[in-house]
Amino acid sequence: MKIKKEDIPVMMEAPGMTMRRLEGLGNMDAVYHELPKGTDFTPLLCGLPNDSCHCPHWGYIFEGAFRFIYDDGTAEVFEKGDIFYAPPGHTAIVDEDLKFIDFSPTKEHGEVLANVGRVMSDMG
Repeated sequence: MKIKKEDIPVMMEAPGMTMRRLEGLGNMDAVYHELPKGTDFTPLLCGLPNDSCHCPHWGYIFEGAFRFIYDDGTAEVFEKGDIFYAPPGHTAIVDEDLKFIDFSPTKEHGEVLANVGRVMSDMG
């Protein structure tokens, strides 16, 4: 199976931001992100255990950089050309305009996205 990025359904779009999600790849999601500098996921994770993402992610950075900040206070920067693994218990902040793909377990990822949807709805 193969699919072009443009054929992955858009799940969220805003000025300077596009997130595309393909579910069900062997119980994994593939998500292609284009995010602007300054994007901070922290407020969107409120309400989850420890107010952080409990979903692991495996991915590759095409452009830009972002920081994962883990529940234990450590941080890790991922940048262009990096293959990464981010274990459960984190948030992320975009340090440079970013393009990347990640793969995440569908169940946990769906739980996080449902929470993000609730938080965004509450924000109006």
